[in-house]
Amino acid sequence: MSLPTIPPGVRVFARLEPLTTSPAHASALNRRKFLKRTALAGGALALPCLIPASALGRNGMVPPSERIVMGGMGIGSRGSSDLNWMLPETDVQFVAVCDAKKSSRQNVKRIIDAKYGNQDCATYSDMREFLATRTDIDGLLIATGDRWHAMAASMAMRSGKDVYSEKPSSMTIAEGQMVVETAKRYGRIYQTGTQRLSEFGFTHANELLRLGRLGKVHTVRAHIAPWDAAEMRHDWLPAQPLPPKEEVDWDQWLGPCPWRPYNSTYISGGWRGHYDFHTSCIGEWGAHTFAQCQVAIGAADTSAIEYEYVNNKTGDGMVTRFANGIQMILQLEGWHGSCGVRYEGTEGWVSVADGYSRPDVSSPSLLADFSQLAYDYMARTQRPMSHVRNFFDCIKSRQLTVANPVMMHRSMTTVHAANICMWLKRNMKYDPVKEEFVNDAEANRLRSRAQREPWIF
Repeated sequence: MSLPTIPPGVRVFARLEPLTTSPAHASALNRRKFLKRTALAGGALALPCLIPASALGRNGMVPPSERIVMGGMGIGSRGSSDLNWMLPETDVQFVAVCDAKKSSRQNVKRIIDAKYGNQDCATYSDMREFLATRTDIDGLLIATGDRWHAMAASMAMRSGKDVYSEKPSSMTIAEGQMVVETAKRYGRIYQTGTQRLSEFGFTHANELLRLGRLGKVHTVRAHIAPWDAAEMRHDWLPAQPLPPKEEVDWDQWLGPCPWRPYNSTYISGGWRGHYDFHTSCIGEWGAHTFAQCQVAIGAADTSAIEYEYVNNKTGDGMVTRFANGIQMILQLEGWHGSCGVRYEGTEGWVSVADGYSRPDVSSPSLLADFSQLAYDYMARTQRPMSHVRNFFDCIKSRQLTVANPVMMHRSMTTVHAANICMWLKRNMKYDPVKEEFVNDAEANRLRSRAQREPWIF
């Protein structure tokens, strides 16, 4: 018996008439008819079943069983940059996005669907529903405003997801403690978005310090943002008519922050400079530069112990000191690029910021092995010069990321303490072991903020 020709790409499933198995009918089924049916079934099932090469891991594609399934939350302008770094990774697949703003989640869905050539990216407005129902998601990119970073990261890790969180990754010292404890308790991988820890120029500067090429380092300088101020607004914008919940879920947008009347300026980025939502000009860039300095000087697991108040609006010139004797100075100028750091030792100095092809140095000899130092670092640490790739590698290996929860929390504690110093307008001391200010009850009350139900940890 010959079978019909099947067009290429068509999957064939044999449809058999039901076999009657009752005693009354068994004798009526003669041997010839039985064999005929069996032959038809066997021939049909033996026909090729075409499976896409991507499902088998061919042609350079990673099979689904080895892919990292990702979701996103609050992916706006900054998050889009993170997304564009992540989407080219062949072992990563984004499947869903959650955002309180409809236009944002639809825009991200278009980007993701265009990447994969389908319409499969799911959208959600409620984070609780998102986390509870998407048990297939391995990792979550969190790129909301500052107010949500720590809470969203902790909720995600409690639901079994690894987290890449944009910076500043905490609004208070207490929030940083929450992230550290949650990651530890639930065994989750966490990376904060201080991506300069995974870039050549900044890595070169750190390695010069680590190798002793600068001599005994006594001072590091951390760039702070040249806009806004350390003292933030405590008022709120005038109320505007609340849009439909489907367009903007205002309650979700606010999250753990105090209730404030809706104003469209907030959701367009105008939340910066407001105490309820922001970490000031110090936190804006200090989240990057404090982390960079503390990793370089071997203080990634501690915080500055002394803070000297400066009588200006920004904190420019504030001197902070670490227990190892090194001082870190907050500075507005001194670089021809953003988020700069400078390390000064008895044998020389190095300075680098965004946009530098190579660091500025006190002697050309410090650049003689510019590329080699970074490659040596990668060989020694097994970390790539890609912040998102380090995150994905650690999801697979379960090793600590370069910007792990402790590093994030300790450097952000220095940010928060510097802010509190500016707010209270006095010098202060901090005990990084007890995680409290020394003999300063007023400062200690500012280590946390009240949170709005139900967004309470």
